Amino acid sequence: MRKINTAVVGVGSLGRHHLRWLSRLSLSHLVGLYDIDRDKALKYATEYGVTTFDSLGDLARKAEAVSIVVPTSAHFETAAYLIPQGIHCLIEKPVTSNLEEAFRLKELAGEKDIKITVGQIERFNPAVMALQKLNIKPSFIEAHRLAAFDPRGTDVAVVLDLMIHDIDLVLHFIKSRIVDIQASAVAVVSEQADIANARLTFENGAVANLTASRISLHAMRKLRIFQKSGYYSIDLANKQADLYRLAAGENDFDGMRVPLGKSGKHLVYKKVTDSGEDMLGLELETFLKAVGDNTPVAVTLEEASEALRVALEIERIGLQSIARMMEAEPA
Repeated sequence: MRKINTAVVGVGSLGRHHLRWLSRLSLSHLVGLYDIDRDKALKYATEYGVTTFDSLGDLARKAEAVSIVVPTSAHFETAAYLIPQGIHCLIEKPVTSNLEEAFRLKELAGEKDIKITVGQIERFNPAVMALQKLNIKPSFIEAHRLAAFDPRGTDVAVVLDLMIHDIDLVLHFIKSRIVDIQASAVAVVSEQADIANARLTFENGAVANLTASRISLHAMRKLRIFQKSGYYSIDLANKQADLYRLAAGENDFDGMRVPLGKSGKHLVYKKVTDSGEDMLGLELETFLKAVGDNTPVAVTLEEASEALRVALEIERIGLQSIARMMEAEPA
């Protein structure tokens, strides 16, 4: 397969990692980068021996596929310029600031035969990918995503900052329509929600309980999936999973077999450990393969838009709970 001319828009703390991987991947020919901070752009262009473009227009004339790693507020403007130029785009999460912008990007993408994907990177976590060959039909999912306080992240609520990763995973595993959303939030150290909890109920009866915090002493990223035939505990931070499921038959030896009393049934346990493969590297490689082979992307614009819709609704309800608590506080 030929190399694809790639570029990065935005070389901040995350964009630098996109730059590093696009300079390494066999499918990528990194041609340059663009950032409104000219000094920063020149620094990284010199480090990687590539061009620092003076404008998005200059970049679009040289690149075929682009990582958009600018602040969320600039996602729409950047993508809406590049998509009509026929540029394949990987947009970091969340896809846009609001649903109207996400729908407009979908319209623009529909007018061009190009690939648009969104950086929901947990899809490429080895622990999540270990479930691909299993029959996952959750009845209940519990997610905890806790992070230490970082002042840089307080410009957006914790739902769009952290919880949206787990929202995407829940929607990925539960193939059903959401019929009810309940949520609460607390603003502790910022003007935004710093802790949030949401309960999602689906049309098929499945339920997901999600908690996100950015003021915790200890970091945690865990997802637990419960269903009729098994229990799956996923440690997203350590990229490992503990898989417990009912054996399909006597010849099912994919793991350690444990008899279930006198029932005649067996429980199969398997531990999946970190494969050592970098999640961002795999995400970018998968994107470039979709571009080169003209195959579907891993995370579609429609999926990312639905995750954004749910996140914004959780945030709205959470802000209402914050307002009610503030009103209830004694003067």
